[in-house]
Parts: sequence; C-alpha cells; structure tokens
Amino acid sequence: MKFDFDYVLSSLPRVSDAAMVNLRIAILAFCLALIGGTALTLVRSLKIAPLNGLIAVCLSFIRGTPILIQIFLIYYGLPAATGLRLPPEIAGITAIALNSSFFISEIMRGSLPEIDGGQIEASTALGLSPGVIWRKVILPQLFRRISPMLINEGTVIVKGTALLSVITVVEALRVSQQIGAAKFRPFEPILAAAAMFLIINLALTAGGLLLERRFAREGR
Repeated sequence: MKFDFDYVLSSLPRVSDAAMVNLRIAILAFCLALIGGTALTLVRSLKIAPLNGLIAVCLSFIRGTPILIQIFLIYYGLPAATGLRLPPEIAGITAIALNSSFFISEIMRGSLPEIDGGQIEASTALGLSPGVIWRKVILPQLFRRISPMLINEGTVIVKGTALLSVITVVEALRVSQQIGAAKFRPFEPILAAAAMFLIINLALTAGGLLLERRFAREGR
C-alpha cells in the first residue's frame, strides 16, 4: 500500500486533541513523582535501616520490571488484591508517578554529595531545624543541580503515557490506532502520533534549556 501523506495530515487534528490527554497525564504524573521522589529522599536521609531496606526492595522491583507490567499491576492487580478499582487514567497516572518517584529519588540522592557540607554545618550552628535546612538550603540547590536530569525524566514520562492505551485510556496512540483501523491504514496515523510526541518532548527540552540558562545567569 502506497504511503499517503495527506492521510497523515488528516489524522493530525484528532491525534493532536488526544495528545492533550498525554500531556495532562504527564504533567500530573511528573508533579506527583517530584513530590514522591523528594519524600523518598528525605526518608532515606534519616537512615532508618528497615525503611531504607524496604525502599531498596521497591527500587529493585521498579528498576527490574517493565513499566507496562507496573501499569498492569495497578490497573488489574490492585482490584484483585484489595477490591479497589481505579479508573484507567488514574491508574496510569499512579503507576507512572510511582515509577518515576524512585528514579527521581535516585537522581537526588546521587547529587546530594555535591551540596557544600559547610553550608549545612553553618545552618546547624545558627540553630536552624533539619526541616528548615532541607527546605531553605538543600532542596533549592539540589533542584537546580538536577534540573537537566528532571527534564530528561519528564520526556520519559511523556513517552510512557503512550503505554496507557493498553488499559483503554483514549490518548494519542489509541486514537491513531482507531483511525488506522477504520481505513486499514495503520502507518500514517501512528506517524501522526509520533509527530505529536516529538513536538511535546522538543518543547519540553527547549523549556528545560531556557531554565538551565536562567539558573546559570543567576548563579554568576
């Protein structure tokens, strides 16, 4: 079957509308993952052996299994184990956010040694509480240092939202499959979906570069 570029163009309006679902899911999942990753980093900094051991086990599971399986576990496994059935979109956001939380925590933990210990000692000498030191001294610097890696994690999250088509979330990939099935031309609509993911991630990367330059100027 000959490639039809006009069919790509005609598919774009519906696919671009559906891509807003991907974008919404990605934003929510990233925000939750950032909160979760920060919380995990704080808990790990307490050096409570049982908690750190549990986090290490969960991290091994997250690293060692495909995110698609993790999505299935939330969507199908949670109702079987607890009776709690989440809507497809909520289940997808939960799975992606949990997955990314552990990776963000690892990013933060790897960058913590780069923070000048003298600042923490000085803050402690001034009588600041650990909570204030984390909020006012450590975390602002940490987020600046890891901003490029957070942008990269954001692009991973955006691409991961395409997997939610398998649990019936009507997003860009699923809509492109529906369009392709209607006329038995799957390639062109999928190409339209690929273009939408590329545009979103290019915009995200460009925004990240602008943020990095701003941080660089402020750090002079």
